[in-house]
Formats: sequence, structure tokens, C-alpha cells
Amino acid sequence: MSHQDHEGPLRHRLGRTLRTPIGVTAVAACLLVALVAVLGPVLLGDRAAQIDTDAINQGSSAAHLLGTDQLGRDIAARVVVATRLTLRLTLLAAVIGVGGGLLLGVAPAVVGRRPGRLITATVGVLVAFPGLLFLLFLATIFGVGTTGAVFAVGLAMVPPMARLVQNLTASVAGSDYVAAARILGVGRFKLVVRHLLPNIAEPSVLFATQAAGGILVAFSGLSFLGLGVQPPQYDWGRLLNEQLNRIFVNPVAALAPGAAVVLTGLMFGLVGEVLTQAGGRRAPQTPEPAPRQPSRTSGDMAADTDGGVLVRARGLRVTFPGGRQAVRGISLDIGAGEAVGLVGESGSGKSLSALALADLVPHPGSVSAGTLRFDGNDLRADPRLGTELAMVFQDPMASLNPALRVGRQLAEVAEVHLGAGRAQAAARAVDRLGAVRIPLPERRARQRPHEYSGGMRQRAVIAMGLMGKPKLIIADEPTTALDVAVQQQVLGLLAEVREDSGAALLLISHDLAVVARVCERILVMYAGVIVENLPVTELLGGAAHPYTRALVGAVPTMTTDPGTELATIPGRPPEPGETGTGCPFAPRCERARDRCHEAAPELTGFGPGRQVACWYPVGTEAAGGPVAATSYATEARS
Repeated sequence: MSHQDHEGPLRHRLGRTLRTPIGVTAVAACLLVALVAVLGPVLLGDRAAQIDTDAINQGSSAAHLLGTDQLGRDIAARVVVATRLTLRLTLLAAVIGVGGGLLLGVAPAVVGRRPGRLITATVGVLVAFPGLLFLLFLATIFGVGTTGAVFAVGLAMVPPMARLVQNLTASVAGSDYVAAARILGVGRFKLVVRHLLPNIAEPSVLFATQAAGGILVAFSGLSFLGLGVQPPQYDWGRLLNEQLNRIFVNPVAALAPGAAVVLTGLMFGLVGEVLTQAGGRRAPQTPEPAPRQPSRTSGDMAADTDGGVLVRARGLRVTFPGGRQAVRGISLDIGAGEAVGLVGESGSGKSLSALALADLVPHPGSVSAGTLRFDGNDLRADPRLGTELAMVFQDPMASLNPALRVGRQLAEVAEVHLGAGRAQAAARAVDRLGAVRIPLPERRARQRPHEYSGGMRQRAVIAMGLMGKPKLIIADEPTTALDVAVQQQVLGLLAEVREDSGAALLLISHDLAVVARVCERILVMYAGVIVENLPVTELLGGAAHPYTRALVGAVPTMTTDPGTELATIPGRPPEPGETGTGCPFAPRCERARDRCHEAAPELTGFGPGRQVACWYPVGTEAAGGPVAATSYATEARS
């Protein structure tokens, strides 16, 4: 995000926040402390250092507001003069703590998996160590004095700051827009500065300013114990130490430095609250990309090349620790320019299958396949995302970086993959927004995602995929949470995009009506396997698998009798790892026989352009005689 992009809205929010009671109080406190720190040593430096043996240990008076110390020096003047040194040391320690915490906090998201785990574990151990003991340990290591105290207090702040940043970064790094930035080839430094830090700014700034108050207290405590500032220098902690033995004789002199510490700490808290309201956003896993499998040789690839097939997968599996397979060896082909729907209940493996094609399966999942090719290239060696393979994710708000303008995010694709200059990329972003029917694209390109409606955000995500020249668009539940009218607009847009670009489409949905509206062919998934592959024209009355029939029967149509009871499927889908040796649908199927529980059927041909994985498809006979048309089929015809 450029300085110009952020300056206007930030200035507006800051000005509005400063007019609130908290803002006015924070400004007044900052101005007062700054004036005291700048002018105090100039105006009262000589008075604070002046020794008067005739006025030793005097109480409060008109001449000495807080009394005098054991050398007759004015205590009030010394408290004022000590403000500059106290603040300077506090801010130095805060810079060390915040800087070190940010470095250790973002490191696990950008370094390798093993170094990241080591850093996370180290920070966890340090956070578990009692803070006060850790501070005293560091103070002993660095030695007595101002420099040692600065490093001790600053480094003691690093672990809690790093833990906060790690947690925030882990939540932000799992967002789709960060995954997209990785795929686009954005460097580690830009990934941190542009995508991670802006989205954790609010809680980080609030913590840092509040921690500055804690640093002030810690530094004053070290000086109070004699481990910090040493004579002839003095800060509030040392002044408190000097007057502690006279607290019952002259309590004002002893409490004044302590009151200065408390009030200045409150000032840091107010500053943090103002910056929180006026500045960044709180954005709540980055799943690291699954390890890629070794690429196959050109001879291996040539052996099963099929002309006209854009995507070919054979034996595609997605496995998680413990041997749990969410996708269990599916095979699929997508032709150039073809629209294929992938349907099934939630948890059937639809989205993971698509993420496997895009090399985006979250850690600790791993992808394996006998063949996994896109346009003749091994997808495991060359994912081709950003230019020829586009993803439209389910939640457009998670796919767009809330801290960046929409146009800037789209332009990044053209800059990274097409080699376009900044102005050229921005112009293409505006053009693509117009191509997806977003009105006033020039103005909309300067807005942020929260200023878009849900339908417009989904259009913007589609426009992002069109920044390159995609041959395949993978749309994962693109109409979820959209109203019916907006659904129709998005589906119509996808159809237009296909017609204009000639791209193939893999549309993932649990809504059969949505898929039938756009697609030419449908793949039905259940428990991690494809159970039927059929043309969309055969879906309503010609589905052969009982599960497909049940899905169709559960969807009412305009001709369905209002009194018709919709089909239901008893039981629940199996969890990954729960499937046994038989057909995964057998426990819920009314057509199941003994054979169904003993062996899993393969996906085999069932007429022209059709495949089904069922021992007894609808319309065939079981081993024990004809199987009556089940309620699934009856409901489907209804």
C-alpha cells in the first residue's frame, strides 16, 4: 500500500478520533509531557543541580514546592528535569522490545517450517519464564548502569511481543489473499510489509504502547533497586529511591516520582487507544504449502498425454497425519473450455480436491498422485497459478486484503506475472473490474474491500483471476451466502467469462441447481471419492448412483407438489479414516447388499460419457433379484 493510498483515510480517522474525549485527553497529556521533557532541563536544570547546605532535607514550602533532598537540591525541579532521561531510556527500550518482537513474531511465517518451529518453541519457553525473574537475570548479565538496563528491559519485552505477533500473524497468514501473494511470487520482505504487518497493526500498536508503560515501570524499578541509572544521572526511579527513607517525614517528595511514573504510563495507554481507533485493523492459519512431489520425467508425461484434456489427475490423494485420507485416489479430466461441476455434501472432499490441483492444501496435509497435469505440465512442479490457473475462493472477504485497495491488489498480479509497470497494471485492474460489470471501476478500484457489497467482492475476486489469461478457473462455492438475485448475477458472469476467454471452469458447490445452471458435466463426490460422472442433462432423471438420486430428490423444483416429502439420507457421511473396505455409501444406502459392505466399487463406464461407482446402480438388478426403485429415485422424479 503506497503512502498516498493510506494517508488520506488515516488522516480522516485520526482527525475524527482526536476530537473525542479520549483523543483530546491523549493530545493534552502528550503535549504536557513533551513540553516538560524539552523545556524542563533548560529552565530548571541549574536549580535541580544547585546544592544548598542551609536547606538540607526541608519540607514543602513556597521556595521548594516538594522540599529538598539531603544536599539541599530542589526535589520538584529534579522530578521535572528527570522527565527527559526517563522518557528517552523508556523509548529506547521500547524500540528494542518492539523491533525484536516483530522480527521473531513474523519469522515463523516466512522462514522454513523447521526454523519456524524452533523460533516458536523458543519464544514459548521465554514467555513461560516469570517476567520479573527474566528481567533481573538480564540486568545481571548486562551489568549495572544505564546501557545495561536499557538492553535488559528491552529484551525482556521481546518474548511477549513476539508471542502476540506470532499469534496474529498465524491467523492472518492463513487468509486466502496471503496464499495468493505467495503463489504470485511476492518476496518475503514485501509479504511481511504489505500483507502481514498492515493487518496486525491495530493490536500490535495497542500492545506496544501499553507495553511502553510497563517498560517505564520496569526501568524505574531497576533504578530504584540501584541496577539502572547511576549517579550523577537520575531518573524517576532513582529519585524515588533517594526519598523513600523520608516517606513518613516528607511523603510528597517520595510520592512525586511515583506519581510521575503512573501518569506517564496512563498517557502511553491513551496514545495506544487513539492509534487503535485511527489506525490499522485487527485481522484474525498460514497453512504452509504442502510439500511438492518430485516431478515426473518427460517420458512419463508423454506416456499418458491425451489431446484436448486441460487437466488430468489420476490417483489424486490428500492425506493428513495419522493416515486419514480426505481425498482417496480420485481420477478426473477437464477438457479445454469445458465447465465441470463438483458436487457433494460438506466434508466430501470437494474443496480439498480443488486445492490439491492448485497446490494450496493446508499444512499438514500432503498431496500425492500418479498423474497430475495441467496443459501438459506437471502441476506439482509448476502450479501455473496467477496467469493460467485462477482461483475464486468461497469467502471473497477473506480473499481480499482488507488493508489494501482493491485496484492495488489486482494490479499486483499484472506486475508480478505479466511484467507490467505500476501505471499499466493499475489500468488493467480498472479494465478487469469493468469486465466483471462493476460500475464506476475507476472509483471502485480506489476503494477497500469493506466498501464493496458481497456480490461486488465476489466479482472483484473473479476480476483478479482474469488479470492474467486463465485457461482454467476453479470456483469454490462462489455463491455461498449471496442472495438469489446476486447468485444469478455471479453465475451469469462466470458463464460470460467462459464465453469471452474460452477458459475451462471447475465449479464446486453443494447446490445442484447452481451447478446445473452453468456446467456441462457433473462429478459427484462422497467420502473422498467420485461416485458418479454424468452429463448435466442426465442429472434430473438419469442419475444411476443412489447418492446422486438422493441429492436430486432433496432439491425441490418449481413443479414439485407442495405436499411432497423431500428425500432424506439417513445417517451421516463418514469422517476421513472411518471408511472401511466396502462402499462408503453402503451404511446409508437402501439398495446396499452384502457385496456393498465387503468391497468398494470402482468408477467404471455406464453408458456413453458416463461413469458410476456402484455395484447395483439404479435400474439394474442385485444378486438376490430385482431391486425396487427406491425412495431416492421416486423423490428425484418428483
